[in-house]
Amino acid sequence: MIPILSAGIAPGLALLVFFYLRDRYETEPISTVAKAFLYGIVVTFPVMFFQYVLMEEKVVDEGFIQAFCAIAIPEEFMKWFILYFLIYSHTHFDEPYDGIVYATSVSLGFATAENVLYLIAHGVEYAFVRALLPVSSHALFGAIMGYYISRAKFGDRRLEKKMLALAFFVPFLLHGLFDYILVIESTWIYYMIPFMLFLWWFAMQKVKKAHILTDAYHKLKL
Repeated sequence: MIPILSAGIAPGLALLVFFYLRDRYETEPISTVAKAFLYGIVVTFPVMFFQYVLMEEKVVDEGFIQAFCAIAIPEEFMKWFILYFLIYSHTHFDEPYDGIVYATSVSLGFATAENVLYLIAHGVEYAFVRALLPVSSHALFGAIMGYYISRAKFGDRRLEKKMLALAFFVPFLLHGLFDYILVIESTWIYYMIPFMLFLWWFAMQKVKKAHILTDAYHKLKL
């Protein structure tokens, strides 16, 4: 059990540290980041139960509908829900890059719980592939969501609703595409490699833009 827990938890924590240490100004309190991570863990269970019911009752068909409606929508919506209702107005969310930190924390909490449960059910031999694909993709979806959440909070107030909508819609679309590629069966690897390269590039562009917004925000405070 210890190897499974270690293999299941390590990738999420490593990615969380990666995004956390990229904060150039006031690093977030570890306790607050840990709470966001725990929120992501807690919400995993109702989401997985909901997905289990959909699959068992055959409410959705396999393929496109399953990828987008049964997986991407509930997972990304619950992350967005936590960010908006529990973190958006938090006093420690006080600069644009913080959106990246908190969104990746929630996403990686979800990914870590999901990863541990998967490895318990299927074996530790899947740990490497899951670290490269599901865990890292959740982190990247979170970074993208966090960028738009920050744009909503610190950008033009007239665009707040639009940015909040994009904070859900863009990660949902990318998440749905990710899961749809996985159902292509034997040929999925040929699509997944370029998709993951694009996802890393796209997410890191959002991180870069969040840094630019944060630099500008602090210059205005001087």
